[in-house]
Amino acid sequence: MSEAKKIQTYPDGADRLPAGQHETTKWPVLTYGPTPIVEKEDWQLRMWGACENEITLNWDDLKQFPYTTLIVDYHCVTTWSAMDMRFGGYLLRDIFALAKPSADCTHVMQHAYGDYTTNNPYDVLLDDDVMLVTDWNDQPLPREHGGPVRVHVPKRWAWKGAKWVNGFEFLTHDVRGFWELNGYHTHGDPWGAGGERYSSQEQAWEKRKEGNRLRKEQS
Repeated sequence: MSEAKKIQTYPDGADRLPAGQHETTKWPVLTYGPTPIVEKEDWQLRMWGACENEITLNWDDLKQFPYTTLIVDYHCVTTWSAMDMRFGGYLLRDIFALAKPSADCTHVMQHAYGDYTTNNPYDVLLDDDVMLVTDWNDQPLPREHGGPVRVHVPKRWAWKGAKWVNGFEFLTHDVRGFWELNGYHTHGDPWGAGGERYSSQEQAWEKRKEGNRLRKEQS
């Protein structure tokens, strides 16, 4: 196993625990729908869309990338946070480099077994703490937490990292995923305005921006 690196995942000057959260020492299991049964030898990861190299990887193909162990925080929009989670796996930016996303790529849709999807800006997934996770506490990632492979984006709510991930679709514009279409915030930044939990917050923000624009025009 590689030497673990601890990374600060909260903004400078902000509280480590996002507003409205409570800390837990457990890792609760929260899943929409049945848990997919995916064996390592059957797992595949497809990358396509706005990229030069449309490619499909299997489990053995991951060995070409540097293995990394990170200690990062984990925040669930259902109001619990687990600190100093130890994850092992591969940085998404290394994997994306193989696909060579095009210059006009702005967002990435994660696809997963079970037809789950979630969206993120492309640059968010290039951060040095965003991982394709294969291990937890130096053991294979449990199936109920997304094993054999899931994504973790520490600076976003946990639903922004798909469990049982099997694809990255490179996009030239934002497209909402499963939970984003069902009432959750498209950005999902725990330290953003209002915690960026719900899509209703986006609508209120857009109304405020439009109101400010009209006031400036009338002044």
